[in-house]
Amino acid sequence: MNRSSQAVTLDDSDVERLSDSASDRNLFIKRGTPQFMRVTLALFSAGLATFALLYCVQPILPVLSQQFGVSPAASSLSLSISTGLMALGLLFTGPLSDAIGRKSVMVTALLLAAICTLLSATMTSWHGILLMRALIGLSLSGVAAVGMTYLSEEIHPSVVAFSMGLYISGNSIGGMSGRLISGVITDFSSWRVAVAVIGCFSLASALMFWKILPASRHFRPASLKPRSLLINFRLHWRDQGLPLLFAEGFLLMGAFVTLFNYIGYRLLSAPWFLSQAVVGLLSVVYLTGSWSSPKAGAMTARFGRGTVLLFSTAIMLTGLLITACNTLWLIFPGMMLFTAGFFAAHSVASGWIGPRARRAKGQASSLYLFSYYAGSSVAGTLGGVFWHSYGWAGITCFIGALLLLALAVGYRLKKRQL
Repeated sequence: MNRSSQAVTLDDSDVERLSDSASDRNLFIKRGTPQFMRVTLALFSAGLATFALLYCVQPILPVLSQQFGVSPAASSLSLSISTGLMALGLLFTGPLSDAIGRKSVMVTALLLAAICTLLSATMTSWHGILLMRALIGLSLSGVAAVGMTYLSEEIHPSVVAFSMGLYISGNSIGGMSGRLISGVITDFSSWRVAVAVIGCFSLASALMFWKILPASRHFRPASLKPRSLLINFRLHWRDQGLPLLFAEGFLLMGAFVTLFNYIGYRLLSAPWFLSQAVVGLLSVVYLTGSWSSPKAGAMTARFGRGTVLLFSTAIMLTGLLITACNTLWLIFPGMMLFTAGFFAAHSVASGWIGPRARRAKGQASSLYLFSYYAGSSVAGTLGGVFWHSYGWAGITCFIGALLLLALAVGYRLKKRQL
């Protein structure tokens, strides 16, 4: 009797542990609650500011080429160096957030990026511009992966995909806003004024983010020892699905950035000779991404991640082929399809990382986004060679090859039902 009684008796630590476990399950943020609205607004504003800062130079690449006397490929470095340093920084900021917390890393990163953007508006040399753009990319690495990890930890698992889609819709609107503001203001004033306006806007977004984002409840500090980082790194690369998702991020982002890096050069020249303001206004196509990313997240519950990923990539390819036409009224719809497909595909792939990673989710997200932004830097710059040598036909073939590879990787992911 005593033996049986002892077998079912729980000491204080057991009771506390079970109580904490039950409490943790109840602490997940659910859709429809005030906390969910605060998280959604905070991460939406962070994504908006991040992409506005990162891509505000894209529509003014021809202006920078002219003012500083550099080639299109060299001008594209003002974007590529940001995404390249961002990719490099992700290898450190993800593990850093695993050790010291999510919110503090993101707030610091946003504030530093906004300050560096304001400083870049005062630079008078091309090397000074590149230095500031490098620091901006390095700073923003503290937002990209950490935001995804925060959502995967704090949001209820049943709505993580939907929440991730809303976060990425903020990215799409931020990309649109940065391009739109810089393109239009540059046409009526100067690129320096445009960059300064975006810097002030992002500084305000960072302060709001700091104020309203709830503190983490499920964060558990991890070791920053090199041995632990190496073990987790090997674990991620030995996983059956994660390396394929890393490759998918590289290919999708490489295709996307290449198109928008050089479409401005095409539309500013014959036979259209559009103004800088009109080229900047074309960034409204990013609004399709703000719709498609949460839609794709919701569709994964019904059709599966693999199917939605393949369908979204196919939409990108269709949009690309339409932009190959020489009719302006077809180029714009083609850009819309391409953009909608990209943000949908990215939403699915990035939302897949958290469920796949067994541990060190911040590091796993960092590796995905490292590949993602490496694709932006490598393909975005390499596209300049194709543009210079073969014009838009060369760009179309280059991006088409990237998307065919992305379809092949997506098919492997779907076939394995990962």
